[in-house]
Amino acid sequence: MSKSDKRTVFVCQQCGRESLKWLGRCPDCQEWNSFVEVTAAVTARTPRSPSQMSPPQPLSQVAIASAPRIPLTISEFNRVLGGGLVPGSLVLISGEPGIGKSTLLLQASADMAEVKGTVAYVSGEETQHQIKLRAERLGIAGDRLFLLSETDLGIILEQVERLSPSLVVIDSIQTVYLPEMGNSPGSVAQVRECTQRLMHWAKLSAVPVFIAGHVTKDGTIAGPRILEHIVDVVLYFEGDPFSVYRLLRGVKNRFGSTNEVGVFEMKEQGLIEVENPSKAFISQRPGEAIGSVIVSTLEGSRPLLAEIQALTTYTSFGYPRRTANGVDFNRLLLVAAVLTQRLGLRLGNQDIMVNVAGGLKINEPAADLGIALAIASSFRDSIVDPGMVAIGEVGLSGELRAASQLERRIAEAARLGFSRCLIPKVGSETTRPPKGVELIPVGTVREAINEALTKAKKNKSNENH
Repeated sequence: MSKSDKRTVFVCQQCGRESLKWLGRCPDCQEWNSFVEVTAAVTARTPRSPSQMSPPQPLSQVAIASAPRIPLTISEFNRVLGGGLVPGSLVLISGEPGIGKSTLLLQASADMAEVKGTVAYVSGEETQHQIKLRAERLGIAGDRLFLLSETDLGIILEQVERLSPSLVVIDSIQTVYLPEMGNSPGSVAQVRECTQRLMHWAKLSAVPVFIAGHVTKDGTIAGPRILEHIVDVVLYFEGDPFSVYRLLRGVKNRFGSTNEVGVFEMKEQGLIEVENPSKAFISQRPGEAIGSVIVSTLEGSRPLLAEIQALTTYTSFGYPRRTANGVDFNRLLLVAAVLTQRLGLRLGNQDIMVNVAGGLKINEPAADLGIALAIASSFRDSIVDPGMVAIGEVGLSGELRAASQLERRIAEAARLGFSRCLIPKVGSETTRPPKGVELIPVGTVREAINEALTKAKKNKSNENH
């Protein structure tokens, strides 16, 4: 029997599931028409001798080799990484093409080269001349930043070992391949095997490695989902293509907390850190806008203020449309159903559009009250108090449920000059507001809408008199 053989399998281009036959829908990720036929090499493995195997060891006797983190000069990057880079870690930065991954990695590489020394930047998509043009635009000299335009992983690792760098960047993992595998670059087998080789090299050399991965909606290119279980850290770089703001979000971190977020602004000179994200996201809000509500949300350990906008209009079709941009679509349906059934708002013939200004995405339920107030404000054609912040989760009975870390959310609102906070009555007894902030505890959505819209009308009438 030959030591190496070949077999044909079908691989899902979204999640990497293998099947001996073609399937119309992947049982794991539920994607349609994502299976592609590939030829995989089956190699007989030689069993290792007992002397080569690492024996089991009691947990109490395992020695911990403490290695200090390598801090970056980009504080927003450090926040998401948990305080800096861990030697030997493999970090995946994924995002849509053109979102700014290469710009961020080039800036981080230049900063690391100034602080720690030699950095190897490997690009399989751009030539050295193209990278040089971007570096000049970003104002990067890069005396100790070495560029390599190569896609063969064997050659890449050979050249990198000669440099003995403090950081390695692979941009991107879809372009790197191993010739002996026979598959085309970007296939599931190539992406998985190349990542495994890079992980093994990073652990042996104790050098951190950044790899970039593209995210596509179709299944033609293997996305980074299949790599999330291999790498140490997974970061998503996201943002609205028509917005200048970019968010670096951590979804997996073996060395720190997850769900942290870093905020950047894309300018001509590159990505600039946003020191006050809350102020940036609500800076363009009009003073008295119908259907506009400020909410205090949490991104990891960071409280952020965001503006939720809503618009209701009589539908021109038989079935009203629901459009959610920046909020979860199912949460929008839930809030709209509660407003219809519990408050009697006739939204059955209304198109409802909800948007989060600035390209921010809000996934937590504590923004439900803001969505409800924005919809009610637009439907009744009445403004919400501009100095009010709404916090709370909406239940199916129309009740308001408590939000976590309420005092931190209120403190962020007070720091930006908001004087009133609409919060759930549950848990409000122990909440201590900052000086100059009025807490308005309410138990139901009906009470919240009456408080927010009625007080706004009264304040406006008093100003007119």
